[in-house]
Amino acid sequence: MLTSTELYSSQPLTPDDSLQHNDTTINYTRLAIVGGATSAMIAYGFILQNNLWWKGEKTNFHYNFDRDWKYAIGADKLGHFFFPYMVAGVYSQALEWTQMDSVSALWWGAGLGLAHQTFVEIRDGFSKDNGGGYLGFSWGDMTANILGSAYPLLQQRSVFLRNFTVKVSFYPSDHYNSGAKNVIFDDYESTYHWLSIHVKNVLPISLAQYYPAWVNLAIGHSVKNLDGFGGGHHELFIGLDWNLEGVPIEGQLWKTIAKTLGYYHLPAPTVKIYPNVVWYGLKF
Repeated sequence: MLTSTELYSSQPLTPDDSLQHNDTTINYTRLAIVGGATSAMIAYGFILQNNLWWKGEKTNFHYNFDRDWKYAIGADKLGHFFFPYMVAGVYSQALEWTQMDSVSALWWGAGLGLAHQTFVEIRDGFSKDNGGGYLGFSWGDMTANILGSAYPLLQQRSVFLRNFTVKVSFYPSDHYNSGAKNVIFDDYESTYHWLSIHVKNVLPISLAQYYPAWVNLAIGHSVKNLDGFGGGHHELFIGLDWNLEGVPIEGQLWKTIAKTLGYYHLPAPTVKIYPNVVWYGLKF
């Protein structure tokens, strides 16, 4: 059986390996546990979203064209990509625990992430914007949702794409510390998205044998000084990233922990390269 952990491991696989199926009978007790926990998390998520974004007046379905790319200067699209990407990976692990085959588990995980984000987008379409600039159905958001849910499926097919994983990290911004946002993940100035590159896998074999599998290269992005109307600037970073799946520890428990924590970019040496140069001993 090929697990989702192996699908995203630091070791390259062949395309045929990534399509193996498991004929083991599904454990329906475990499936019920996963289903119940998922339902509870979705319900809590919708309650939280209702308190954050959907408290205002309802309206006829409408699209957000005017400020969709202005209020966060596009940073929100990275978030819309990341969420279903993460859901697909985490949920596929849970479904594999029920003894579902790895390919089906990943498809169900990707489907769940996209279904959730599609509901959110439609719900935004029926919500009146009260000045935030983000409510209304957004084709940009929906495109990012689709791409984020599709990327794990493409990684399942492509050895090359498994060398590029997406991560997130948070560090309180001045905007958040001033009380402008109630939760940190709702503040794009506090949010950092990272593309982690598995260096060992892309190096020539003569060099790869000397390179540690647990050290990746990361390219990061954030935004600052947003005014909601197109103002603000982008920040770009280059630094190290810790690939926990490359740490030489055996056991399924560790593999599961490493895969789950692998969606978060842990503090690492980093340099900001735009709009100015800043060196960080550890960038959170």
